[in-house]
Amino acid sequence: MVLLWQRCCQSASTGENGRVNRTNGGPDGRGPADGTGTAVGTGPAGRTGTTAGVNLLGLRSHNTALVLDLLRTAGAEGISRLELAERTGLTPQAVSKITARLRADGLAADAGRRASTGGKPRTVLRLVPEAGHAVGVHLDRDELRAVLVDLDGTVVGERNTPLDLGAGAEAVLTRVAGVVEELWGERDEEPREAPAEPVAPTAVGEPGEPGEPGDGAAVRGRRRPSLLGVGIALPGPLDHARGVLHRVTGFPEWDGFPLRDALSRRLGVPVVVDKDTNAAALGLAVGGEGGSFAYLHLGTGLGAGLVIGGSVHRGPRTGAGEFGHQVLQLDGPRCGCGDRGCIEALCLGAVARGDTDEAARVLGTGAANLVGLLDIDRVLLGGRIVEAAPETFVRGVREVLEARARRTGDTPVPVRIASGGGRGDGRDGGEKGHQGSGQRVAEGAAQSVLAPVFGRGDG
Repeated sequence: MVLLWQRCCQSASTGENGRVNRTNGGPDGRGPADGTGTAVGTGPAGRTGTTAGVNLLGLRSHNTALVLDLLRTAGAEGISRLELAERTGLTPQAVSKITARLRADGLAADAGRRASTGGKPRTVLRLVPEAGHAVGVHLDRDELRAVLVDLDGTVVGERNTPLDLGAGAEAVLTRVAGVVEELWGERDEEPREAPAEPVAPTAVGEPGEPGEPGDGAAVRGRRRPSLLGVGIALPGPLDHARGVLHRVTGFPEWDGFPLRDALSRRLGVPVVVDKDTNAAALGLAVGGEGGSFAYLHLGTGLGAGLVIGGSVHRGPRTGAGEFGHQVLQLDGPRCGCGDRGCIEALCLGAVARGDTDEAARVLGTGAANLVGLLDIDRVLLGGRIVEAAPETFVRGVREVLEARARRTGDTPVPVRIASGGGRGDGRDGGEKGHQGSGQRVAEGAAQSVLAPVFGRGDG
């Protein structure tokens, strides 16, 4: 069985010897000066030469990802090969080889012709969104929300069901596998024979051996090359790189559980595991939310997704964003994490007392700490508690940030409710804004699967 990610690599390994976009490349910073596809960099002594240990297949695959990303951003209007060459720095010959294979694999198609300044009209190409899909799952403490998206990030299927995260690993994994089966089964009705051997590992996870019937076998039985994988987003802390959970606040029994590998074995597809706030932040960044921002999510818990310079910031141990467990009151109430006076405990306590104004002020104090520490461009709010009283929370957080700005002489950092869907423009709620933060997180989880296909390194 040939997977979509494998086809992308194959399309790039058949001689697309164009310039490689690398920061340590040729004089223009985009690749080697000779256009051969060989990475050129600076050696230990500052000499320019061929970089040792370069994975040429990986670099060529990167070129394919660049082309796919431009096809996606061009939308239905498409983009010409000449424009692809100009915007990627690849040679026209390299672009022709890459696009020819993408068309043969059904990932790209003609979008008509466009008048040129001279010569015959140019053929423009577009991405074929239905050629690939990803499932995104938000595992909250009491709810499971899942979406199926195409390559363009458009939601083509969704599920929402109650969930008890404390019911144990077997019950939770069975529920997730069943929801994924339902979503994918709607898109692919023709059963196929399950692969006899485990599928080769990908950049986003390693599928394991086929499991028992009823625990995801239907996904493997129907599996087509267009199912790229499943993204799982849930409360932290966790290890994103290994897909292993730590002591999820309120559910210490999950500590050390290898969620990525366990689900991958059941489903037979790659799985990505990340914190819910990181997934939401990734979805917002992909959807056009630029610069540096903090997404603060107040629901069953409190956390932050941090985007610095356009990329999700997780830290070297992928533990960044545990915003809810900064201590604001040394002798405060006990938090579920075991500490006292955490901002999460103070916020949720105020909400439980019906004092939403106080919860907003506490959240604003934590946001002000982030602004002072990271100098971010804006603060975005989300989560079911925020969405129940959006004006109160925006006003309360804004007042604290404006008070800080008056003390420091800085321009106040803007604060607003985050857009509802990962493919929104990030400026207003619109129709997607009514879908809720659970939808935002689930779409972001799906984007964590799609990100490597389009060359994003923070998926």
